[in-house]
Amino acid sequence: MEEEARKLLEEGIRKKLISPGKGQLSTFPNGTKVVFHYRTSLCDGTVLDDSRTMGGCSKPMELILGKKFKLAVWERVVITMRQGEVAEFTCDTKHTALYPLVSQSLRNISVGKDPLEGQRHCCGIAQIHSHHSSGHKDLDHLQADPQPLVFAIELLEVLPPGSFQLDMWAMTDKEKLDAVPQIHEEGNALFKEGKVKEASEKYYNAIACLKNLQMKEHPGDDAWVQLDQMITPLLLNYCQCQLLQGQYYEVIEHCSSLVFKYEDNVKAYYKRGKAHAAVWNEKEARADFTKVLELDPSLEASVNKELKALEERLRTKKQEEKGRYKGLFDFNTRPAAATTG
Repeated sequence: MEEEARKLLEEGIRKKLISPGKGQLSTFPNGTKVVFHYRTSLCDGTVLDDSRTMGGCSKPMELILGKKFKLAVWERVVITMRQGEVAEFTCDTKHTALYPLVSQSLRNISVGKDPLEGQRHCCGIAQIHSHHSSGHKDLDHLQADPQPLVFAIELLEVLPPGSFQLDMWAMTDKEKLDAVPQIHEEGNALFKEGKVKEASEKYYNAIACLKNLQMKEHPGDDAWVQLDQMITPLLLNYCQCQLLQGQYYEVIEHCSSLVFKYEDNVKAYYKRGKAHAAVWNEKEARADFTKVLELDPSLEASVNKELKALEERLRTKKQEEKGRYKGLFDFNTRPAAATTG
């Protein structure tokens, strides 16, 4: 332990043990997943981030070692820790220069935003020297005036390679492509069990994998088209889940994007027609169902059923409105006589 501490000092990192962990120190081969809580402070004690409170929830950090995480010092320090250990690491400026960018991404993730939102499309070093605001005054100050930082870390879990499912961001391109069929099947199984929300999340994750790969291809190229054809059935499944969850406008948006590219996609027209009908877009719903019959006459019974349901809903709505406003504009009705006490 003393030898490791000496090595860290030589690298500009000072470790202070707060609470020892249990068991043997892991060998931490590449591909190991480490899960830990962290608190980042300036040397004067000012807290910048705390994973236990960030975004109003307590979500620990997860890292896959060997994936070239932007803040390399976190990988360097966690491999000196046992599971359950709590320690503070004071790190020289050379290790913390990229922290504002990492923190900005983590803060975005904690509130459900794109982790890259607000960052320019350039390398980390270029962003450090730019005058672009991160949207956070404390991070802007730290970016303009880099300084040592203190990381208080509690190592919660150490998972060896192969013992967990990789998150999308940690996958190679091949791993993403290979994972899609399995995620698709998992979504289908959940849908059959009636777990619509969980199924929609599976479909969404599979789409995200393919979209990530598609961004690296030129639109219209063979590889781009092949990926798009893989995305289409997943997106239709996702839309079916959203229909059942009442997310009608999202269904309209996604299906519109599909029929723009694939004018003969019957399922996209059908689902969009159902969504239009649900939000009282009668004209658009009828147009979509007419297109469905034009493309596939065998669906006449299903379309007629949807149109009948739409007409019944419209009739009921009209009757309700008629009853609601009955007598409102009847000027022949005599006003009630005023009384005095």
